[in-house]
Amino acid sequence: MSLTPEQVLAAHKANVETLFGLTTKAFEGLEKLVELNVTASRAALQEAASHTQAVLSVKDAQELLALQAGLFQPLAEKTAAYSRHLYDIASGTSAEFGKAVEGKTAEVQKTVATLVESAAKNAPAGSETAVAAIKSAVTAANNAFESVQKAVKQATDVAEANFNAVAASAVNAAKTTTSAAKKR
Repeated sequence: MSLTPEQVLAAHKANVETLFGLTTKAFEGLEKLVELNVTASRAALQEAASHTQAVLSVKDAQELLALQAGLFQPLAEKTAAYSRHLYDIASGTSAEFGKAVEGKTAEVQKTVATLVESAAKNAPAGSETAVAAIKSAVTAANNAFESVQKAVKQATDVAEANFNAVAASAVNAAKTTTSAAKKR
């Protein structure tokens, strides 16, 4: 089976559309990241101003220590929330890229299978062994790719679970530290 110029042009158009789609998704992720950082920076600046005013109005060392201790828990919670939001942006953008790659891979696998079948039909007599070997190699490659996709999905799930556990642990540690500091 030979490709016609129209088929080649259609494939190039599809690839360009995919490229622009992925570029758009990358910029959307970047926009979300910039928005998150601007919001976090604005909040941090406002909190720094409030804290500075509170520190300037402190009358004794014990009040200062209580003020400082009261900052740890909210800071840990905000840091965990920021990290979670950052993770959500990254994983969402990554998922979009993954979907595009999976779609293109399925398309390529289908095209390769069609080409192999076409070549098998037009193969000269006596080449059945070579055709069978090629089909076997294509099947093995497809199976390997699917195994890698499953492994990546599992690794992603484990990483997300670990991230959530670490974030919860950090917030709980901050709560414990804050409670202990307030009791002094």
